[in-house]
Amino acid sequence: MDAENFLEPEVATTAIITAALFSPRVRKVIRKGVVYGAAGVLVAGDVVTSFARSLGRGMQVAASTAAQQTQNAGSQGQQVGGETIATSEVEAAARGSTPLDKAAAKPSIPDKEGTQ
Repeated sequence: MDAENFLEPEVATTAIITAALFSPRVRKVIRKGVVYGAAGVLVAGDVVTSFARSLGRGMQVAASTAAQQTQNAGSQGQQVGGETIATSEVEAAARGSTPLDKAAAKPSIPDKEGTQ
């Protein structure tokens, strides 16, 4: 093999890679790099997984808290002047008709032409 052949990029690259793979020092450095790189990927994956889980738990807690507050607000009445005002439609129906119901039930009187 001539010295001119080592000046070609393909041959020079192949010679450098071959020398590096057969060198104990270079193999040691490559092994350490692979091990540290793999450890870094695993740690980063754990961090992302942990963050996603805590975010999901936080959203569940917020949703359950909001649902409990909504349920508590719906089941409890508001007190005005010592009288409890019902907040659900069932309780309002049990008390009787409201002023709005009476206005809606009011019959309309047709005008002279027979139209309303």
